Amino acid sequence: MSRIDRAARIDQQFIDEVQRFKPDQAASGPATQLSDPALLGLFESQLQSRQLDLVARIKRQENKVFYTIGSSGHEGNALVAHWTRPTDPAFLHYRSGPFMAERYRQRPNLDFIRDTCLSLAASSDDPASGGRHKVWGHPDLWVLPQTSTIASHLPKALGTALAVGSGAASQHVLPVPDDSLVICSFGDASLNHAAAQATFNAAAWARHQQLRVPLVLVCEDNGWGISVPTPTDWVAQSMRARHGLAYFYADGRDVETAYEIVGQAVDHARRTQAPVFLHLRTIRLMGHAGTDFEIEYRDEAELTQAEAQDPLLVTAKAVMSRGLMTSEAVLERYRGLHQMCLDKADWADSQGRLRTFEAITAPLAPFSGRQALAVESTLGEAEHAHRQALWSDRLPESGGPKHMAVLINYALRDLLIKYPQALVFGEDVAKKGGVYTVTKGLWSAFGGRRVFNTLLDETTILGLAQGYANMGFLPIPEIQYLAYFHNACDQIRGEAASLQFFSNNRFKNPMVMRIAGLGYQKGFGGHFHNDNSVAALRDIPGLVLGCPSRGDDAVLMLRALMALAQTDGRVCAMIEPIALYMTKDLYEPEDRGWCFDYPAIDAPLPVFEGRVYHPEANDLLVITYGNGVPMALRVARALKTQGHSLRVLDLRWLKPWPREQILDQAGEVGTVLVVDEGRPDGGMREAIVAALGESQPQCRVASVTSGDCYIPLGKAAEVVMVTEDDIREAAEGLLKPPRAIDAV
Repeated sequence: MSRIDRAARIDQQFIDEVQRFKPDQAASGPATQLSDPALLGLFESQLQSRQLDLVARIKRQENKVFYTIGSSGHEGNALVAHWTRPTDPAFLHYRSGPFMAERYRQRPNLDFIRDTCLSLAASSDDPASGGRHKVWGHPDLWVLPQTSTIASHLPKALGTALAVGSGAASQHVLPVPDDSLVICSFGDASLNHAAAQATFNAAAWARHQQLRVPLVLVCEDNGWGISVPTPTDWVAQSMRARHGLAYFYADGRDVETAYEIVGQAVDHARRTQAPVFLHLRTIRLMGHAGTDFEIEYRDEAELTQAEAQDPLLVTAKAVMSRGLMTSEAVLERYRGLHQMCLDKADWADSQGRLRTFEAITAPLAPFSGRQALAVESTLGEAEHAHRQALWSDRLPESGGPKHMAVLINYALRDLLIKYPQALVFGEDVAKKGGVYTVTKGLWSAFGGRRVFNTLLDETTILGLAQGYANMGFLPIPEIQYLAYFHNACDQIRGEAASLQFFSNNRFKNPMVMRIAGLGYQKGFGGHFHNDNSVAALRDIPGLVLGCPSRGDDAVLMLRALMALAQTDGRVCAMIEPIALYMTKDLYEPEDRGWCFDYPAIDAPLPVFEGRVYHPEANDLLVITYGNGVPMALRVARALKTQGHSLRVLDLRWLKPWPREQILDQAGEVGTVLVVDEGRPDGGMREAIVAALGESQPQCRVASVTSGDCYIPLGKAAEVVMVTEDDIREAAEGLLKPPRAIDAV
């Protein structure tokens, strides 16, 4: 099977066609508003992008470049940049080289070729990601870096647009002009992704309610998803009559014919503050990437026909037809840019690289330290006055012991007072006050701009959180149940938590995600309402994850998480044990042993530290979290009657978890029982037991977990979940002296 070098062929075709071109050969096209200077500018952007594509493939063979997904054939997306502003936030498809080149031209002090070569070479001097990925991005151009986007960036683009619309209509000061648009580009194959469909639906849903949604969704339709063709007319037929989305079609292969339509689409979105779907026809040249040989799934005639439609050649002919450049001038610029890209690629290869773990991970999980968080958690004079006015004569710290749901509600009230940019949103959080009344009264106290319901879609909820954070808000999204988080996990793993890392800490999307979860709900709900899986959250790099077992700890944890988000831009999550929301008693009915006072507003924040119960006990250390804590305390009380003293360590923090504290406590006691209400694999047990084995091998260690099973309905749940009897049996086993080894 012949494998023609398509890049070289396209390169030579451009040269040959320009050399052969005669002005009198140009067909007269329709009248266009595209001015000569604008055409020349667009041509320059397209030329730069094309030469970078060609040089990337050359330098990849020399191991100086590490990315060859190019933009050739998508030159029409330069029009979108031309019609928008460098202050319009953009979330871009990976074939957006021409867009970037054109946006760079709007900031003449920046060098598109230099920066792109640094990115291709994975140089630590790359302004987009600091050498962590080849991404399109720049903080001075409001292009937020995306990695290998499919459609996961669409929800946060919508969230950003809604935040722009909301900020413009409120007193919130946006980091961009109030009349900004949000641009989001993607391929036709991505149109079918669940995240894309969720975004289209949510955008239409918001517009249906007359919300401001200044968003331009740009579908760059080249007809292919790697080797899978998009059915003829699929994009148009599926999107043309979509309720709530204004549809525009432009042939991006010809800048003269597409110019006005792209302008109309952008103008419509900015003027009406309504979402627009811009269907931009493109072609794909040189395959999906450098390693993709299209001849394996497309015949030669089809490839030749596609290459004959090269948009760069179409633009070149338009330039020459107007007499703006001769064929010799076009080729001189073409070849000059080629040499410039070669030279800058070689130069970029000699620049700094990330070589240490510390350098690589520096932007992943910034931490200003406990003192900075303590300062952040204090209230100023105005905030104290606002708090006094809201609470009137019933300040929560004077209200006596309360259970967890009430204390979290109090904490949210105080945080909404402290942070005027904070927002609480999710399904049912407003008038209803949440399924478990945790947000009760917040809507009436702070209004619908700050506490609001969303549609029932976790992908959208977490996309909104990212978008609002991009625009300077401090989101507190609620995910109604832990199992529902798995519906939208990639919005946190692939998007939110990765932004600081892949932007070298130039962009942040801080948030505190509240998730009701875990089991022990006395038979209610089955899998979706009883979920003990924490593995998906713990595996997300840079995420902060807490899980309180009591109300006062939940308050302090929320304050700490908000301080981390505000100070360091961190993405944070708190799992709130549903079964402990309303729990008031610990040992006996009506003892109210699990109700606690609301912590003082200046109480210290125990960041990444566990809570130790019975620190004087030295017979056995029980390490647990969540529902395991009150169970372990009851077991400790029962075994005390037999003369045994049990120390209990509540982890509180599941990521980062208090490793050194665990090792110190285990070293003091010597015998350890790990109680994990999760399943045998993927929970906290594995990490803790491994750490003890590595650093405290002299300790006797045992563990108990729930079974490897979904949580069933009714009393069957008690069969698969850890019980107090399980904990007691394991503890009694460890408290027995080790068997003596029989003499041989």
